[in-house]
Amino acid sequence: MKENNAPKTIRLSEYRAPDYLIDETHLDVRIFSDYTDVTAQLHIRKNTQTAVATSLELVGADLELLEIKVNAEPVPESLYSIADETLTINNVPGQFILTLVTRIDPKRNTSLEGLYVSKGMYCTQCEAEGFRKITYYLDRPDVMARFTTRIEADKSSYPVLLSNGNPVERGDLDAGRHFVKWEDPFKKPCYLFALVAGDLSVVEDRFVTSSGREVSLQIFVEPQDLDKCDHAMDSLKRSMKWDENVYGREYDLDIYMIVAVSHFNMGAMENKGLNIFNTSCVLASAETTTDAGFQRVESVIAHEYFHNWSGNRVTCRDWFQLSLKEGFTVFRDQQFSADMGSETVNRIDDVNFLKTVQFAEDSGPMSHPIRPDSYIEINNFYTTTVYEKGAEVVRMIRRLVGVDGFRKGSDLYFERHDGQAVTCDDFVQAMEDANQIDLSQFRLWYSQSGTPCLQVSSEFSASSETFTLTFKQETSATPGQPEKKPLHIPVAIGLVDSTGNDLPLELEGGTRIDPDNPVLELKQPTETFVFRNIKEKPVASLLRGFSAPVRLQYPQSREALAFLMAHDRDGFNRWSASQQLVVSVLEDMIAGFQNNESVQPDSVLVDAFRTLLTDSSLDLAMVAKMLELPTEQFLAELLPKPTQVDAIHQSREALKQALASSLSTEMTSVLDRYPLHTEYHYRDQDVSERSLRNTCMYYLMSLEQDDVVERCLNQFKQACNMTDQLSAFKALVHSSRSEKSQVIEQFYQRWSNESLVVDQWFMVQASAPQADTLERVKELMNHTAFDMTSPNKIRALIGAFCNNNPVNFHNEDGSGYAFLADQIIALNKLNPQVASRMAVIMTRWANFDQARAGLIKQQLSRVQSEPLSPDVYEVVTKALKS
Repeated sequence: MKENNAPKTIRLSEYRAPDYLIDETHLDVRIFSDYTDVTAQLHIRKNTQTAVATSLELVGADLELLEIKVNAEPVPESLYSIADETLTINNVPGQFILTLVTRIDPKRNTSLEGLYVSKGMYCTQCEAEGFRKITYYLDRPDVMARFTTRIEADKSSYPVLLSNGNPVERGDLDAGRHFVKWEDPFKKPCYLFALVAGDLSVVEDRFVTSSGREVSLQIFVEPQDLDKCDHAMDSLKRSMKWDENVYGREYDLDIYMIVAVSHFNMGAMENKGLNIFNTSCVLASAETTTDAGFQRVESVIAHEYFHNWSGNRVTCRDWFQLSLKEGFTVFRDQQFSADMGSETVNRIDDVNFLKTVQFAEDSGPMSHPIRPDSYIEINNFYTTTVYEKGAEVVRMIRRLVGVDGFRKGSDLYFERHDGQAVTCDDFVQAMEDANQIDLSQFRLWYSQSGTPCLQVSSEFSASSETFTLTFKQETSATPGQPEKKPLHIPVAIGLVDSTGNDLPLELEGGTRIDPDNPVLELKQPTETFVFRNIKEKPVASLLRGFSAPVRLQYPQSREALAFLMAHDRDGFNRWSASQQLVVSVLEDMIAGFQNNESVQPDSVLVDAFRTLLTDSSLDLAMVAKMLELPTEQFLAELLPKPTQVDAIHQSREALKQALASSLSTEMTSVLDRYPLHTEYHYRDQDVSERSLRNTCMYYLMSLEQDDVVERCLNQFKQACNMTDQLSAFKALVHSSRSEKSQVIEQFYQRWSNESLVVDQWFMVQASAPQADTLERVKELMNHTAFDMTSPNKIRALIGAFCNNNPVNFHNEDGSGYAFLADQIIALNKLNPQVASRMAVIMTRWANFDQARAGLIKQQLSRVQSEPLSPDVYEVVTKALKS
């Protein structure tokens, strides 16, 4: 796409309320074998709050307009026009009923937006702007209407017909057809509309709300998946109960439905009363799902349910406010997961993802605030910044106002804005009003992009018995924001004495810091805090619980880090200390690699890991987390640029082997102490044992000794659950042992009928470190199980290679970049959303050496020369301008 044909940029500063509103939307969707006809009857009125308009502009895409009427009278062709994706109707009255009949072709809709077909089932995805592919409409979130939907289809092919709200009428028709009519009593924007038609089986249960209402719960799946719904149903009921207890939010309809769809761009969608899910976020069984998969199902089920209030009952005014619903709801599902399992382990997982993915996004050409200033294609802003960083901002508010204050603020927010489309400022205002607190400086988190760097220095004075901490905050320039203001940053701290206990915190001047919530609030570029009555030099534990999404730079000795690993009462910071210690050792090893020198790991690290493996009092899940080495992607983001791809990979592998060799006795003891379970249970103790055992197995397999390989093969064959089998499979496939070829074939033959397990089969092979992996990926693209129209398969094979296999994707010959560019060009025509997400992988070219950077830019330019969707155009153009 040439620059002079660039798609339009949408800007927050240009927002204006709609000239017209829609009070009622009545849809009649008639599904036929070769097409679908949609009749939309829209009750429209002028918005008296905006300027007077006489022309109505609706948006639509890939539609054939068959009929148009105003108040039942046909509209002459001279009074309407269609240009690009806009239907303009002139001389409309102030209040009227508009009737539109459009024809669409869902079977050819590979974008998976609007109404499309997935394995013979009709389903919808309307967020963010998919509804315009169903009918012409005011497709914007601040236009809210009450919907009724009549669906008609062949009864034998599509016995199940679902939409939002409650079913109010159904019946049989001539020629073997039938219909169901649904009515949603709550106003909603069209992005929350949903429709499903298919031959599905259902699992049913019920939930009694706190006020005594009975709610019917239904999960619809393909018949062969009926036995994989129990965990999702249990997660749903626990989510409903938790939201009543923690937030006072009760479900408001008589029925709550979930449908599992195999072709889906996202994880799930919170459509009112009818959630549509990617199968990967619903289906779970011991045989086919890992422990991580069980946790993901629980989290996503909760996330979409919580949206019923934080997203549906109160929605966002415009798409710039996306984090209003997503950041808040991610925080809520993180709270839920923490309450259902280990708070610390869940926090570690959340922060690890944030630091690996969101921090990288914040420092690249796609950097944007959690409330963006502009966009070309809104689908490109369903990002970790909007979701995960947005959740961190909500978490900081909760830390500043306290648990009770946050509940008061959320109650006021829901009460004040129920049934409205509002802004991020409205959310913050509710927190301020409920707690009589000034968050004016804190609001910068919503409008300022980039990750703040927090540089810390400390000084202990034995003579004055003081300990001084000086904080300097700085945020680097990001696209469109060269100058940054200081942010309001809460830093949770502890000062640990030589016995491992926290010292009382009292500042000079007599201010005592609350021991239950020890937080320093930073607001200036540089601030100093002097603690008194400190009689020995403490070890500072900073940013406990990761109290703010910042890069912490606080030099500490390896001995101090090992001490925190053993003694810090904050579980998150114990893990963080272990990661910092590993990174410190890896920095030496990377420097040695670059100088052709062999560097052995520091004994401080080996001894710290030995303590973890031998101390029976420690939580097993925490031990497993602390033993995990940072990923190559995490290290690439953390270490100085240009990224040393080969040095990071070789040094990390060398460290893994060295630790396995030094600690083989202790790791083997773990394997003996926690043998394979003969029956699967998804419960904390069992999950922890599997996690620690498989971590040790992966370490030991790096040595490729015959006895360990034999153990791993036995685990692969004898495992009663997917967690253990997949772990053994990965360890074998990522080795150089000849046995792996047979294991790859055996795994596929056993699970070829389980699509989600086949995704794992693709993923493990695509992430293998062997030099021929790219050729293997290309071969697998021709495998009968691979489907270029399935986002799950694309992510499992292409995405896994490009995201999770840095040493091969970034091969110095540029073959990985050329491969990815080929896939982006192909996907751009099939599914622009998926194509743009693949393109993001190449936006960080500036982080690499000159040769690699040049090769990446060459491939980006090749993509840019193609006719591009707005989705891909925006990403590629920003990348090349950086």
